[in-house]
Amino acid sequence: MIQFEALFKISYGLYIVSSGNKIKGNGFISNTFFQVTAEPPRFASCCNKDNYTASLIQQTGAFSVSVIHTETDPEIISRFGYKSGRDIDKLQGMHVKYGETGVPIVLNDCIAFMECKVIQTIDVGTHYMFIGELLHSEILDDTKEPLTYAYYRQIRKGSAPKNAPTYIEKSKLNATPPKTDFKKFECTACGYIYDEAEEDVRFAALPNDWVCPVCGSEKSDFVEIT
Repeated sequence: MIQFEALFKISYGLYIVSSGNKIKGNGFISNTFFQVTAEPPRFASCCNKDNYTASLIQQTGAFSVSVIHTETDPEIISRFGYKSGRDIDKLQGMHVKYGETGVPIVLNDCIAFMECKVIQTIDVGTHYMFIGELLHSEILDDTKEPLTYAYYRQIRKGSAPKNAPTYIEKSKLNATPPKTDFKKFECTACGYIYDEAEEDVRFAALPNDWVCPVCGSEKSDFVEIT
């Protein structure tokens, strides 16, 4: 038996993984970036094969990782986590620098960054695991806490997008009976759940200019769920 809720107990960070060059670059929100060796320092990053960034990493042989903090602007999470670089230029209007390999490094709400060259690519089914050797790293702000996936889920009420390695269909999770007649509403962009029982404010009573606290989507983008 697999109790899928147990998977939420595994610790992850949240990062912006980017690749490309000055002509065309892209990035995505990732919660699967971790160190695999100390000497030399090497890291693994998982990327869905359907992600536009996956093809850019393969083309350039390099990627960057921006460590974002707990107060990261919801618009940044929406842009890099729930939109496709095939449809929009995610880097437009962002604060970006280019690393030793020429890959873009997103600096918005970034407290540290790393740049890696790919030394191995492992096909793990729906995803590629890129093993990168660290070329450069830098701390930009030592006063803020890094955003973790647990904080994102529990405090900011976000959920993993479908392309994420940690995505779990809601049908596989154990449903809990409603406390009262309070209702729940889900953001169709990022999966954030507005629970009237927890917020103690009816969704209909929220002002029309209220937006999703995770991704900034409008109130009209929410749907009632059971």
